[in-house]
Amino acid sequence: MNRLFVVNKPIWRSSNGYMGRMKWKYDTKKVGFSGTLDPFATGCLIVATGQYTKLFNYLDKTPKTYRATLWLGASSPTLDIEKVESIEMLKLFNEDQISEVLQSFLGNFSYYPPQYCAKKVDGIAAYKNARNGNTTELKYVNSTIYNISLLGYNHPFVHFEATVSEGTYIRSLGYEIASVLKCDGILSSLARVNEGKFSFENEKALNPLDFISLTRNEYIGDINDIELGRKLAIENLKFKDNGKYLVITPNFFSIIEVLNAEITYKINRMPLFKGDECTALKQMRK
Repeated sequence: MNRLFVVNKPIWRSSNGYMGRMKWKYDTKKVGFSGTLDPFATGCLIVATGQYTKLFNYLDKTPKTYRATLWLGASSPTLDIEKVESIEMLKLFNEDQISEVLQSFLGNFSYYPPQYCAKKVDGIAAYKNARNGNTTELKYVNSTIYNISLLGYNHPFVHFEATVSEGTYIRSLGYEIASVLKCDGILSSLARVNEGKFSFENEKALNPLDFISLTRNEYIGDINDIELGRKLAIENLKFKDNGKYLVITPNFFSIIEVLNAEITYKINRMPLFKGDECTALKQMRK
């Protein structure tokens, strides 16, 4: 079974661990996901089964939008509520001041990622070092904040929404917002709303072709050449310039790359989307 869909990951479940649930629910052994969410985070997680697991590198997944609650005055090494160490009672902030601080983060944003993150140094994930009481020397990360807005302020909780580039650590963004307000701060909630055009729609099966923005090329030779994975001749392509292209045939779609008049398959014989073939199974195994 080949299926692309979005799940609403629950809190305190790892992205990888939640795939066990998907394997059972859709009665399949091959499941993958893209865009890891921390166990603390909830929301949009892109999942694929079968051959569609090969497509993650070609799907349009940016920008990403998150909704978060920043707890002002609280401190935690994880920058969320997993390991709260202290809570300071703060005076009430002016809501306009908070809005101005949020807006100051628009554009390029450089920061250190949290110690509790999956970045690896010398083959060891930073969060594993942190759980053992060790510090990892992490490099600055550059992100882009496309939009950020205040959703509400119920002291000491600041509710905000941010649309950001791929790889942005919202926990670090929350920490930096609190720093500008001259206090500690951690996230008490975090939910991913969307990744590009991907959003949660009750795990509806999606057509991958709606989420791949590669130029569509046309093979004007024997269509069986591409359907059977044979070597392709450059003269039989409509577009011959260097680059990656999507080619659709009656039964499959392929992603090819043209480089100096040579054609290579990046993905070949990928089955076309034919609707949700496992709705009944999904309902039965809820």
